Amino acid sequence: MGMNMTRRDFLTGAATLPILTAGEKAVGWQLLFDGHTFDGWENPADKRPPGEAWTIEDGCLKATARPRMIEDLFTKAAFRDFELTFEWKVTPGSNSGVKYRIQDRVMLVDGKFKRFEDSVDYSIAHRRTDRPTKGQEYVIGFEYQVIDNAGHADARRGPKYQAGALYDLVGPTKDVTRPVSEFNQARLVVKGNHTEHWLNGVKVVDTDLAEAAKGGAHRWGAESPVYKLMATQPKKDCPISLQNHNDPAWFRNLKIRRL
Repeated sequence: MGMNMTRRDFLTGAATLPILTAGEKAVGWQLLFDGHTFDGWENPADKRPPGEAWTIEDGCLKATARPRMIEDLFTKAAFRDFELTFEWKVTPGSNSGVKYRIQDRVMLVDGKFKRFEDSVDYSIAHRRTDRPTKGQEYVIGFEYQVIDNAGHADARRGPKYQAGALYDLVGPTKDVTRPVSEFNQARLVVKGNHTEHWLNGVKVVDTDLAEAAKGGAHRWGAESPVYKLMATQPKKDCPISLQNHNDPAWFRNLKIRRL
């Protein structure tokens, strides 16, 4: 399977520390997660006030359900063109994702908005200067969707919201997810604007980010700062984040190489 694991480990989720083979090291692969620490990531415990949206469990980075502060876990390093492999699993009804080409992040400002998108736009224009004890940080970037296709209402909206999708923009060509609570193998390739999403050995998305981003106008509106950032991508060297969507999700064997 190319992930240095036995099939039994892959399916049962038994904890295994990630390793790199000599061949992987020779072509530039590096571990994004060592299996037991937050080294290389923004440690939630170091923030003030500290965050609780992420923990380490059985060799995985785990998104915790219903934290006081809903926030992504960010790499400290920035990446432009890269290949990323990782494994993920969710519980029934869970939603998460991996975000890349991240253009901005903003703490949502309290207020009564009918649309979530209006809340984000308002928060960008009226940025908080503090870190609240509870709330949500929104991350503006492209997303590799991680979700329970059968058990989450968002996935039932259609392919653009299902596992492996370029969220809200390009749906996977087919559903090749494993049963819920088993690990799925993912691969993400980003070079320039060309992007590929792979799921369990199948390429399910092959697209141009600049072209795909145009589809975001239907959600955000052409004048939204979110849409403009996604369409123009002023930042090319960006961190990668694992999404906490208020649901439990596990990520392991995260490996990356620059292209």
